Amino acid sequence: MKNKKTRTAIVVSIATLVLTGSVLAASIPRGIPTGAKPVATGNLGDKRPIIGPDSLTFGAYDPHGDFTDDPNSKIEHLFLPWEDVDLSTLSLADEYAQKRGRKLFITVEPWSWAADWRSSPEALISGILAGRYDANMAAVCSTAATLKSDVTIRWAQEMDETDNQFTWAHWSPADYVTAYQRMVTVCREHNKTAKYMWSPKGEPTLSAFYPGDEFVDVVGLSVFGLQQYDRDHLGKDQTFAEALSSKYRLVKALGKPIVVAELGYEGDSDYVRSWAEDAAKRSPEFPDLTAVVYFNDKEVYPWPRPYGLPDWRVVREATN
Repeated sequence: MKNKKTRTAIVVSIATLVLTGSVLAASIPRGIPTGAKPVATGNLGDKRPIIGPDSLTFGAYDPHGDFTDDPNSKIEHLFLPWEDVDLSTLSLADEYAQKRGRKLFITVEPWSWAADWRSSPEALISGILAGRYDANMAAVCSTAATLKSDVTIRWAQEMDETDNQFTWAHWSPADYVTAYQRMVTVCREHNKTAKYMWSPKGEPTLSAFYPGDEFVDVVGLSVFGLQQYDRDHLGKDQTFAEALSSKYRLVKALGKPIVVAELGYEGDSDYVRSWAEDAAKRSPEFPDLTAVVYFNDKEVYPWPRPYGLPDWRVVREATN
């Protein structure tokens, strides 16, 4: 089970924007950390996936900078809306990734992060199909085309979720497919080198949303482990492999490389150790799995009661 997003933890090395104590949404993408390091309790990095010489490619969404100097991280994950965003700041992300030998992975969310400015599901899909948002996608992709880093673009993720989180998850599968195909077509007109990720949550209905092989270079999945949820709903601790297996089976037949685009886990030390040891390990059970990307932040969209906002972050901030 994984509920999330609206990503209100802000990004980029030009720092978190704060006004009268509250975060200003939008204006910049989210993911590149400030230079500030947190004060941590316990062992620094005790939740990090364990990377060995034969591990999968590893990366992170890392707004706090916990992976800034980690040589194992090869993918820098950013989120950005396609409205009310300063795309020029992507050059900062590019510079950050280049200095660390990382590729850029950009999740484009087709809305504004200012919640009171968002369109209804009906208005958004009608606008996309009418071409009113072509310029938004063109702006993102033409800017991404100027970057030096290799870029993968993930548009409108987790369209199959049922948690009432994303506007685009309220669309019919046919409308989603048409919209996704249109956005990739627009993007390709302005960016000849980017790869495109189709990224369902992993629900049984996901195949209805598949836009077709020519529009997908790689498939992304979201995999999160919360120990208390596992015990309450499964009667036991779930392993990483168990959490991934049903999702993996649903997309394996597509014949595309598979990435865990968002990964997180939280529980006691044994639970965390099990996930950390297995998440980036190559396994014959998942031969098409090529990379895992950690979601290194606190949850921002509440899980069902009583689970609240799980903290996926690998480093704990000190508390008084």
